[in-house]
Amino acid sequence: MTTSVADLKREAEQRMNKAVEALREAFAKVRTGRAHTGLLDHVLVEYYGAEVPIPQVANVTLLDARTLAVQPWEKGMVAKIEKAIRESDLGLNPATVGDVVRVPMPPLTEERRRELVKVVRQEAEQARVAVRNVRREANQTLKELQKKKLITEDELRRAEEEVQRLTDRFVKIIDEITEKKEHDLLQI
Repeated sequence: MTTSVADLKREAEQRMNKAVEALREAFAKVRTGRAHTGLLDHVLVEYYGAEVPIPQVANVTLLDARTLAVQPWEKGMVAKIEKAIRESDLGLNPATVGDVVRVPMPPLTEERRRELVKVVRQEAEQARVAVRNVRREANQTLKELQKKKLITEDELRRAEEEVQRLTDRFVKIIDEITEKKEHDLLQI
């Protein structure tokens, strides 16, 4: 159990930061119309009996704004990588040219863009809830410390205000990240 108010706030800030990082990772998987190398980070390919992310077995680069190039380090991986990308939830149709897998990004339809915005908003709300849960747990711990006479009422109130400011700061960050992702999705 956390004993000092400073430790409690530091722990709360770290946990809120993890919620924001988890949101960034979730947003990286939601594709816009543009290609980016992080798009294939969560696509797993079979490599010597283990499932590993594509970037661990190949070099992923941008050919242009709408095309990725995946160059496996071993020639035998070309077909496996192409199959893994095709079967992923990204809706991509890769093509092999020699020992390079080219992954063109099809333009998104307006309907698909709207669906992706809904997904983005749900992910953002989950991150906000996670941040608020950290706030609630921190406030409960503060009240327990006050009940045990380890902190005064004034210290409790001051610490709760600081935790609230921390919460507001992280919710604002989440809102900014979400707004940027929605803007990227709706751009044609």
